[in-house]
Amino acid sequence: MNYYLLTLGCPKNIVDSEGMAELLERAGYRSSAHPEDAEVLIVNTCGFIGPARDESVGALRELGAQKRPGQLLIAAGCLVQRAATELVDEIPGLDAVLSTRRWYEIAEVVATLRHQTYGDIPETGQIAPRLKLNGAGLTLNRDEAMPAKAITHALPRKHVGASAYLKIADGCSAPCAFCTIPGIKGPWRSKAPDAVVAEARALVAQGVKEIILIAQDTTAYGYDWGQRDQLACLLEKICAEVPDLLWLRLMYAFPGRVTPHLIGTMARLPQVVHYLDMPLQHGHPAVLARMRRPPDAVARRNVHDLRAAMPDITIRTGFIVGYPGETETEFQGLLDFVEELQFDKVGVFTYCQEAGTPAGEMPGQIPEEVKQERRARVMELQQRISLKKNRKLVGQKLDVLVDGAGDGISVGRTYRDAPEVDGMVILQRVLPVGEMICARITGAMEYDLLARPDRDRGRALEWGAPAKHVRRGWARRGG
Repeated sequence: MNYYLLTLGCPKNIVDSEGMAELLERAGYRSSAHPEDAEVLIVNTCGFIGPARDESVGALRELGAQKRPGQLLIAAGCLVQRAATELVDEIPGLDAVLSTRRWYEIAEVVATLRHQTYGDIPETGQIAPRLKLNGAGLTLNRDEAMPAKAITHALPRKHVGASAYLKIADGCSAPCAFCTIPGIKGPWRSKAPDAVVAEARALVAQGVKEIILIAQDTTAYGYDWGQRDQLACLLEKICAEVPDLLWLRLMYAFPGRVTPHLIGTMARLPQVVHYLDMPLQHGHPAVLARMRRPPDAVARRNVHDLRAAMPDITIRTGFIVGYPGETETEFQGLLDFVEELQFDKVGVFTYCQEAGTPAGEMPGQIPEEVKQERRARVMELQQRISLKKNRKLVGQKLDVLVDGAGDGISVGRTYRDAPEVDGMVILQRVLPVGEMICARITGAMEYDLLARPDRDRGRALEWGAPAKHVRRGWARRGG
């Protein structure tokens, strides 16, 4: 019996989908790359902003229209948490919904719909208290809390590839005025350190060489326990207990929570790559105040401290243009901020008005054409910065993790590039996928690098080497 699983949205959904795949395979199902060959169709949806919701609904409608007798269609993930009733009412052929907080009950849900009994899901309860059969399918209580299992246990993962995301928390308690995530995911809940380490160890045993720690804000790790600066302690624990891991990468840091302790730990631990994704959202103090984000001075201090401790660090950030009330003067302040701080990687997004958020009710909503024009101006500026930085790498040796190969070339990434959101290294040779090699950079473009494998094909020098031997987001091509 086969299942087809379509994952939409952010890396956090990828982690949940890998967990669902593992549980389904334990229940006797096998993955299919084609929906027509599967008995169970699952869409792990995104409900963050309007375009993401439209994509999720479109995928569900398409699968529903193509369903044959006997197939099941299940919607899972964030959009379910946000609009379960609407989905059941509006999607023809939808058999069930499963919230983002209950993904690990996917096998139970499938078994219930197929009138089977599946009793081999460890440490889960019965469906009835949380889900009920209602007309077209299973619905849920949207106000349910994050189950303890999700934050105390190492959850199963089926992963293929040399890089893997590891979710260290779920939910969000930040007050950002534009964001729907707290309403979808609930309050912040950190995963137990032993569970994180167990998942990391299991991923490395499957051949993973790079683990990317993710959450809505990784630097809030431990805040729900009343403890600050616990992310640094978690890095220490992972590196000590999973010594075969080569790269440990941090994403989604919050300005102001990047502490001296965290920076020092990143600089000291050889497995932690000198890379940080810290979404700042804007660079003008008045816009940041309306966003309910930390002031620009906090970001400046964090960037300064990171570069002082790790001169070779790559800093990625993200900005929103066209936020309600953004004047041309405020937008120019953002351009000046980008020019001043010279970020290595930048993702730029146009503001999307979301009902139920403070920003969605603000006056001064910006026309779409103005948003797009401002985004293009930031991207043009960042492309110049990125090209200049990439050209400085020519002639250096860097470690490259090979992600793919074919047609006489290979593509990979250095420590400077996170999967999917950053650039790539193009190597003029077919190399084993998943191998970590040393390469010499021979050419530079705005986003990507050209390189050739070094003759010894070993590793480059460790962190702290001289600059001439530096060792090794949402939309791709973030600069």
